[in-house]
Amino acid sequence: MKKNLTLPFLFLSLLLSYSSVIHTEEEWVVNDIRLNGLQRVSAGSVFAAIPVSVGDKVDPYKLREMARVLFSTGQFDDIEIGRDGNILLISLKERPSISSIDIEGNKAIKTEDLIKGLEGAGLSEGQVFKRSILNSLSLEIQRQYVSQGRYGAKVEVKTENEARNRVALDIEIEEGEVAQIESINIVGNSLFEDEEILRDFELSEGGWFSFLSGDNKYSREKLKGDLETLSSFYKDRGYVKFDLQSSQVSISPDKKSVFITLNVKEGDTYEVQNINLVGDLPVDEEVLRSLILIEEGSTYSQFLVTETEELFTNILGNEGYSFAEVSGVPEINEDTGTVDLTFYIDPQQRTYVRRIVFLGNNRTHDVVLRREMRQMEGSWASNRLIENSKLRLERLGFFKGEVQYETIPVPGVSDQVDIEFTVEEEVSGSIGGSFGYSSWGLVLGLNYSENNAFGTGKKVNLGINDSSWRRSYSFSYLDPYFTIDGVSRGYSIFFNESDYGQFNVASYTSDSFGAGIQFGLPISDIERVGLGLRYENTTIDTGSSSAQQVLAFTQSEGNQFEAYKTELSWQRITLNRGIFPTAGQSQSFNLSLSLPGSSITYGRAMYRHKYFKPIANGKFVLGFRGEIGALEAYGDTTVPPFYEHFYAGGITSVRGFKANTLGPRANHSLYILDENGDPLEDENGDYYFNPYYGYRDDRSIGGAYLVEGGFDFIFKLPFLEDQRSVRTSFFFDFGNVFAQDCGDETVNINCSEIDLGELRYSFGVGATWITQLGPMSLAIAQVGNAGDLDRTESFQFEIGTQF
Repeated sequence: MKKNLTLPFLFLSLLLSYSSVIHTEEEWVVNDIRLNGLQRVSAGSVFAAIPVSVGDKVDPYKLREMARVLFSTGQFDDIEIGRDGNILLISLKERPSISSIDIEGNKAIKTEDLIKGLEGAGLSEGQVFKRSILNSLSLEIQRQYVSQGRYGAKVEVKTENEARNRVALDIEIEEGEVAQIESINIVGNSLFEDEEILRDFELSEGGWFSFLSGDNKYSREKLKGDLETLSSFYKDRGYVKFDLQSSQVSISPDKKSVFITLNVKEGDTYEVQNINLVGDLPVDEEVLRSLILIEEGSTYSQFLVTETEELFTNILGNEGYSFAEVSGVPEINEDTGTVDLTFYIDPQQRTYVRRIVFLGNNRTHDVVLRREMRQMEGSWASNRLIENSKLRLERLGFFKGEVQYETIPVPGVSDQVDIEFTVEEEVSGSIGGSFGYSSWGLVLGLNYSENNAFGTGKKVNLGINDSSWRRSYSFSYLDPYFTIDGVSRGYSIFFNESDYGQFNVASYTSDSFGAGIQFGLPISDIERVGLGLRYENTTIDTGSSSAQQVLAFTQSEGNQFEAYKTELSWQRITLNRGIFPTAGQSQSFNLSLSLPGSSITYGRAMYRHKYFKPIANGKFVLGFRGEIGALEAYGDTTVPPFYEHFYAGGITSVRGFKANTLGPRANHSLYILDENGDPLEDENGDYYFNPYYGYRDDRSIGGAYLVEGGFDFIFKLPFLEDQRSVRTSFFFDFGNVFAQDCGDETVNINCSEIDLGELRYSFGVGATWITQLGPMSLAIAQVGNAGDLDRTESFQFEIGTQF
């Protein structure tokens, strides 16, 4: 019994003792707060975070809450709270900060894109380093690679401790290969074959051109687009209730192959019974109804509905309703198998343009861009005028790729917007000097050639150039906006000394000088006409070994010619950009007539046409070019001057044939002739043999008529990301020059009057680069229909270096 009373009393005494301790430690007044261990974090930020100030009463619960708050900041690895009398002691161990993030081994994804992904995951330079997120760092990078189909990508993260409690992160990436698509299977389709459905997919199981297009390389983004294409395929054919029930992507064990399975429910087709327009219509309803592409009684088509929505949006946007919303909604009538189609139109408020801003034009003056604007500040915003303004900027040829623009609402104003055009300037000329080499010789010179002189948009060319066949001094100037209405004015002056025997052309020399003035007048945004006046003085030196055609002309007309010319021109351009266009066409016609009072009277005409069309959703571009030229004499002149002849062949003409070598050849006499055309005799009365006679087939005399053209299949290089300054293509070229008469008295070597059967052709692959050092072109070609005297070369190049 005694023993039983002792235990309760003992427990009670312990409890009373413990309660006394709790009570004495429960509350105390903080007279001061001292922080230890801070390096990077400021004391002010700590005091702002903790819920305790000097003079406050604290207890164990409040101290625990204070520790929790400090931990929640994420700035500290360890926190110790103590007390020295009434002084609160807080010892802190800071987490290190990230001093740098170095990424190595990445090629498929840019470093800046990987860094952006890491920033989204909470990792960037200067931020607090948490070892717990190292794994999420690796997963984030792998996620970016998986979206490209690189399932085998490996990421290794290393940390390196640095002074002042900092950590450097080194990320090593092994990208691996993009998984190839082995199969795309569609399950549930009974109305259409897989091949028909997959025809418009961006992804495929591979084909002849997959090494160029990469369409058999898996990409999550491309698959997402193809799923939209699949849905459109059925809904465009009236299957309104089509349903993509599931999509599975399976990966092979080696992570190199992908198998895609799509489960679909096709449903039934529906016809359109009624078409309604609902909403506030600021445009006449009849105008809108005339734009509806789908008809009542026809099979429903989501494509036509979407296109109609786009037409409605555009016409509303042209009237200032930039943010109009249009939605075509089908309402299904199951009993009749029809749909009632309703277009809901919300025009929003009409908006006006407050300001037009240009970004990226570091060199080009603002006024050069502003004068191309068809959208005016202060007027209502028109989608058509804004797009037209964008197109005119691209046609300048000063910028890389596509000009971007954004319509930005003005803060605090409901009916005003700003328009920002963003451009990236391209190399447009050279200053100081040049060096070049092409298939026909070395070129040296001092020059200033610029299509955008000092950012003014004016074209200036000042040159002193020397090559193996020509010495020239020239100056030309063109102001495309001589008047505010776009009338252009240009001047030119030149002096040339040419030895055409060094340029694969008949042996003779020509000295010429002249000057001219030109005016251009815009007919519309895409058409211009031009008028120019020009004076030329030409002296021909035939020497003693010139071609008979040259001698015959100079003996008939003399060797010095003055020409007073009028130059007429017309051009129509709808190309989408000035450099490497991908859509549209350009046409030009130029006619040069020597006027009465000239030494000889003749006319020279040239028509040029270029056409570009994107195909396969813009993956490829088809290009066509054609040129037709004619040279005719009139008045008292019976034969046009040979030095105005057309020439063909070369990397800018018919590739695979040497420059200027196609067509008629010079016909040299057997003997050297004097200025009267008589054979020269030696002291024994024998004629001097003409050394050029044996090489007569090597010199072209050109022709009075030119037919030339070509087709290009333009593609992108799969290993080059930014291709705005590069163009590659498979080509087919054709062309030749022809003579007026191939009789005995004129050209009779390799000569042909206009005969399409005599066209030479070639095919191959070519490329052009626009670099900081100038343009560079090359071609590898195989020729066809070549004559015995045609000169060919399978590899050609042309390069110009500017400094």
